Formats: sequence, structure tokens, C-alpha cells
Amino acid sequence: MDNSALVQALLDGPQTGVALAERFGVTRAAVWKRIEQLRGLGLAIEAREQRGYALAAPTPLLDAARIREWLDPVTDAALADLHVVFETDSTQRLAMAQAAPARGIAVWLAETQRAGQGRRGKAWVSPPLANIYCSVNRRFALPMAAMAGFPLACAVILADALQTQGIAGLGVKWPNDLWLHGRKCAGLLIQLRGEAQGPCEVTLGFGINVNMPPAAGADIDQAWTALAQHHGPQDRNRLLAALLPALTDGFARYERDGLAGFAARWQALDVLAGRSVRILAADGAIDGRALGIDADGALRVALDAGGERRFHSGEVSVRRTDG
Repeated sequence: MDNSALVQALLDGPQTGVALAERFGVTRAAVWKRIEQLRGLGLAIEAREQRGYALAAPTPLLDAARIREWLDPVTDAALADLHVVFETDSTQRLAMAQAAPARGIAVWLAETQRAGQGRRGKAWVSPPLANIYCSVNRRFALPMAAMAGFPLACAVILADALQTQGIAGLGVKWPNDLWLHGRKCAGLLIQLRGEAQGPCEVTLGFGINVNMPPAAGADIDQAWTALAQHHGPQDRNRLLAALLPALTDGFARYERDGLAGFAARWQALDVLAGRSVRILAADGAIDGRALGIDADGALRVALDAGGERRFHSGEVSVRRTDG
């Protein structure tokens, strides 16, 4: 009995400790220990009188075969690898340990992460069965410097792909967060490796709050939301089947056009443009008004103290200060 098998059993309906112990050939104490381990990962499991253990919000497991079933033939052909695991420290670490495929993309998905990675060393809250935790490897025929605007382009790609699935109310927050009705619902992490003059290999990691229950995000230090809070429960396999073709097409467009191919769409989605912001930098907090991005993807800020300054994504964090 492992965590994945136990969750699959609970997806069949409420199960008593006795039934689970018989099913897996273990003791009731071993079942209880596994249940507590899953609860510790953030999975809501109820103990129902005379019915046993039950998932509070059952949702289908991520399934590579189902995802591929819904892909168009072009995207399926471009999908060099699709790995789905129940539990890992981080999909980003799994992907970074492998070379990018010579052609197409390789994708890693997990039901839960023990050490999900966010920007600037922050952890990404990763309860099981709730969200999408994904990392994608691709090779780009570009020098490293040309990838400066890639994080912004990826935010636009994901926002537009979710909108085509009926998720309204999305915006992008510099450099690469997705906001839904004024709260964060997704974040991205991009890591590069290769020669300065190219080609380079890119690992794009992203987490999307899909069906995450409020209790699982109680310790998150900023306002957040999930797709289901505004649009009802979502089938994560179907969402991924829509996101992957958008990513493959968007990657090819970035390789051809760079950030310029996404600049107009970024401007339309930008939740900071014209708003008062506080920049949290190594040299302290800086207040000003966001003016959008420049051609390289840097954030332009009109400083309250006078003048204008540009900020690059690896240097700072940004908070909106006018609501």
C-alpha cells in the first residue's frame, strides 16, 4: 500500500479501516498511519460514522493516458515524454535532472510536492488532488540573453489558454504571476541552462490553483484564489490537454518573435499598469507607479521620489499598494 493506491481506493467511495486493511493486506494501524500522512500533505480526508474514511472533495487523479486522449495529433506528436507521479519533492527538480528533448517538449506532473519551488526561494503549497504542478523541458535555438522576456510570454500563454476554457477574470502580474479577480491563482518559475550564445535548455515550472480548498492555503502569505472558487470544480486532465498545445505553439512563437510577439497581449492583461506599487529590493522598499514593461520585459516604474527606474524579474518582488 502506497499513498497513490490508498487515494485510488478512496476515490471508489468511503472505505472502512477494516476494508482497507483487508484490501492491502496490512494492519488497521498501518492504514491509519497512511491516512494521517495524506492529511499531513494537505489532503482533506473525513472520518464518517459507520462509513469509514472518505475524500472531502473527490477528483480524478492525473492520468497521462486521459491527457493524451484529448490532445490534437500535432501536440501529441510534439510531446516527447509525459511523466505523471503521485508524489515528489518538486517537478522542477525532476525536469532539471533531465536534458531537454532534441525536438518537442517533455512534461512532468505530480499530484503533490513535498518541496514545490516558487520564485525567490519560496515554497509552493502543493496539496494532493487539488492543483496542477507541472514542469516542461524544451530546447530553444536562442542565446541565453534572448530569453529575458520568456517568463512574461509564458504568463500570457497560460492566461490565454485558461480563458479559452471559460476561465474569465484573469490578469498577469509582473513578472509571471496569474491573477484571478485580483488574487494570485498561478505562478511560474523558469530555469535556463546552456551556452551563452545558445542553444539553451529551458525548464518552465508552473503551479495553478485549481480545486484547492481554503484550509490548504491558510498559511500562504498573500491573497490567493483557485479556479474552482469562481468557476466550479475543474477537470485537471482536460485543463492540461488544453494547456499543452498552447504551450507548444507559444514556445514556437517566442522562438520566432521573442517578447514582441506577446507585448500587446501582456499590456491588455497587465494588472499593475498605472497602479501604485512597492518594489521590495535588496536596497530597501521603493514606492512608485507602474508604467508597464519595456522591450526586454523589465518593469518600468515612475518613482514617487522622482524619475523612472527599470527592474528585472530576478532582482525584486512587487506589491500593489492601492488595493
